[in-house]
Amino acid sequence: MEDLSLHILDLVENSLAAKARNVAIRLREDRNADLLTLEIEDDGEGMEEEKKREALSPFFTTKGKKTGLGLALLAQSAQEAGGRVELESRRGKGTKVTATFRLSHVDRRPVGDLEETLRCLRGTHPEVNISFAYDRSNGGGRKS
Repeated sequence: MEDLSLHILDLVENSLAAKARNVAIRLREDRNADLLTLEIEDDGEGMEEEKKREALSPFFTTKGKKTGLGLALLAQSAQEAGGRVELESRRGKGTKVTATFRLSHVDRRPVGDLEETLRCLRGTHPEVNISFAYDRSNGGGRKS
């Protein structure tokens, strides 16, 4: 995927497929630590341990189709930029995906059009509470 906003779109769609009613998207830039952190947390169905271990593998899906590249592509993007992806999930409690990227890394994907991504998600899923926070530790944050 060419930018982080597309990863966000894909991961939130995963949350919605897992019947989430609340999805929190947090993006944090920390220039002092040279770190960009993306967190997406939901209150969906969550995953059992076995599915959680498989979720970062290419082509793993719970949707009955044969694609399932979203988390694997995010993990690849994070690794290419000196970071990683962590997945926390409990059946019946929801899922949290945390991706870190070295902020100054030459291979870090651009953030992309976050406003359009949020507009698309909220427009197509008005029944879901989608919150967004963008924090830049060196200069205020933006919430939507």
